[in-house]
Amino acid sequence: MAQKSSKRSSGRVTIEDVAAAAKVSAMTVSRALKNPESVSEELRARVTAAAAKSGYVMHHAARTLASSQSKLIGVLVPSFSNEVFVDVLAGIRDFLLPRGYQMMIGDTLYSPEIEEKLFLNYLEHRPDGFLMTGFDSTQRLKAISDANGIPMVHMMDLSPKHLSVGFSQQEAGYAMGKYLVDRGYRNIVYIAGQIDPRVLKRRDGLERAVKEAGKGCKFSEVMVPDPSSVGLGARMLSQILEVDPKCDAIFACNDDLAAGALFECQRRGIAVPGKLAIAGFNDLAFCAWTAPNITSITTPRYQIGFEAAQLLLQVLNKENPRKNRIDLGFRLTERQST
Repeated sequence: MAQKSSKRSSGRVTIEDVAAAAKVSAMTVSRALKNPESVSEELRARVTAAAAKSGYVMHHAARTLASSQSKLIGVLVPSFSNEVFVDVLAGIRDFLLPRGYQMMIGDTLYSPEIEEKLFLNYLEHRPDGFLMTGFDSTQRLKAISDANGIPMVHMMDLSPKHLSVGFSQQEAGYAMGKYLVDRGYRNIVYIAGQIDPRVLKRRDGLERAVKEAGKGCKFSEVMVPDPSSVGLGARMLSQILEVDPKCDAIFACNDDLAAGALFECQRRGIAVPGKLAIAGFNDLAFCAWTAPNITSITTPRYQIGFEAAQLLLQVLNKENPRKNRIDLGFRLTERQST
């Protein structure tokens, strides 16, 4: 007699079908798919193969109800196109996926209001926790998070009040300012687009270093709300020369602006660094390959994502994290442009 199928009237493959094919219990299949690390490699491979062959897809709502965990992590970053956050997301992915977690990724477009909407939408899927960028969330988001005890780790910056993984944005700006002053530059201009709190902290650090240098050193700034790009950096060079014609060094809030300023200097015949030094922030790959190559602050973007995900899972597993505030530091990478 043919074996009776356990498929439902909808024709959807059930967990019992996978269990029968793998010759294990439905509970074992559930454990192998939800927590792969909890079963042997041989058993995991057998269950995975049976699930793949049958076309089984675990029902998200049922899985959540059964385990009280969704195995989903909400991840909110300011930009999908910015290589900085692509690197952060890679670090998060590489930690979460082997542990059976999936990411729900949202692009906030540098807007706290959009971040709030995404956060509320994602809550409907009952994520186990959130990885957030920075600390500039709306008051409503903070209130909802606090009221519901939602585990949350903040990335790219540091705070004594929150679980956070990153580095001091202000100290990074200060380090670049001190470096430029020590190199003999005296009229330093900070340029920025797509202004957010981290960009402002870098600016504050730079200004502090220039002021500490005393008389004979001047700090200026050109900041616009436009989305940051290489083209914007080129266009801002004209504004820079108007703000301070004696400018001898530019510190850009990111490498795109620095590259744009460099290309525009080359178009105008302005020698870099002979006439004007240029430095960036984040040290994206192209900084090493421009001519001259660009001095920049090297930031540990991949590691920030990886360790932020690790910290969040420690909290979810009710472990006591070694640190609630993980400072991964930064490095000033000196190149030809300064």
